[in-house]
Order: sequence, then C-alpha cells, then structure tokens
Amino acid sequence: MIGLLCLLAFTSTQAAEPAPRKAYLSLIIDDLGQNLPRDRRVLALPGPVTTAIMPDTPHAAEFAREAHRAGKIVILHMPMDPATGPFAWHPELPIEELERRLNAAFKAVPYTSGINNHMGSRMTSQPQAMAWLMAELQRRHKFFVDSRTSAKTVAAAEAQKIGLASVSRDVFLDDERTEDAISHQLQTAINLARKQGSAVVIGHPYPQTLAVLERELPRLKAQGIDWIDIELMISVRSNRAMVGHGKDGVYR
Repeated sequence: MIGLLCLLAFTSTQAAEPAPRKAYLSLIIDDLGQNLPRDRRVLALPGPVTTAIMPDTPHAAEFAREAHRAGKIVILHMPMDPATGPFAWHPELPIEELERRLNAAFKAVPYTSGINNHMGSRMTSQPQAMAWLMAELQRRHKFFVDSRTSAKTVAAAEAQKIGLASVSRDVFLDDERTEDAISHQLQTAINLARKQGSAVVIGHPYPQTLAVLERELPRLKAQGIDWIDIELMISVRSNRAMVGHGKDGVYR
C-alpha cells in the first residue's frame, strides 16, 4: 500500500512538471558576395541560414540569386562607418546622400527581405539617421537586424519605437578565428537560447567557422535547440529586447 502511494505521488509530481522551455536559434552569415566557392558552402549548411550580402562585392547579385533559389533568406549587409566604400554610411552625410547609397545598395543585392549593419559602431549611434532608416525600411516592407557592433547603438530602439520588424544579435561566433573558440561561442549561444528562449548568432564565412557549423549544426536538434529562420525569430521575440539589450523588453 505504501509502495502504491509512493508511486502515485511520484507520478503526480511528474505530471505537474512543466514542459521543457522552447529554445530557438537563428544564424546569420555576414560578408557574403566576395568568393563564390567559399560562399556556396554557406548555402550547403543544413538549415535556414540567413545570407547577409555586401553590396560592394564582385559577386553580390549573382550570389543573392543563388541564395534565393536555394530558399535562403537574403539580407543586405549595409556598410556603415567605420566601414568605407561607395555605399558606406557616415555621420556627416546628409539624409539625401544616405538615401542614394541605400538605394544603390538595394539595387546591387536583389531579393532582400531586410538589412543588417556591416560595422557601424559610429553610424548606429546616430538617432536621426537611424530613425530615418527605420521609417524607410518600414516603407519598403523590410526588416532590420541590429548587429550590435557597439553598446551605443540606438538602431533597434528606433525600430522598436515605430514597430518595425526587427531583432538584435546576441552572439558573434568568430571574433577569434580558431575552431575551439568558435565552438565555445556556439555553445555560449546554445546555453543562452536555453536560458532566455532564443539566441541570434552572427558568423562569417571563414574556413574555421564553416568547419564548426558543418559539424555542429546537425546536432542542434538532439540538444533541444530549434534552428529557425530570422523572420520566424522576429515573430518569436515580438520586437522585444532581450535582457542583454534592454530592460522589460524595451531597448535602451
């Protein structure tokens, strides 16, 4: 009788336990369009990788077309100060010139669903320019990913103010280009996804990064991680800031 009661109590406790929390991860690979054989390894990754293509690269349009045909989300990897080049945004430029460069960049990279910033530690701290950009992206029906290359960024905050579909990066994979360091960063992202429900990861098409991703991404599901595309991640987060980006869901 006592054994039966203990079994019933254990079964009741099991039934009362909450279901495991969902843990989502999205992956963006930046700096694409420079080297087709290398970049095609990104398209071969076994899941919904987002391809961030630079407008001032020799294969930008061709690779955007290939990524689109492969069913990958394409975003414009927009150069911003301290980046240089014909498309780069700088704080001293008037809005008219920022618009001209943005138009040219979108023309160089077809099939874009949104943009994220390439570099931009100076530019993303400019409230007026970022407010203009978010309104322009909303007009174009594009989303924004804040790469968060600076703690002073106001880009996501300006997007949130007008309800533009947006999300912010949590983890950079490959600031240190060794497979051990990249594997550690990927595990950091997995742990963060488990803790806060989701993680947005940005990497680059370095040989070391691609080797780690080719090996580790197929193992995500067994670790309880759902690898989802960036558009679904925006929906999951509902434009709310994570703890590392703000307070009570509001970007600071």
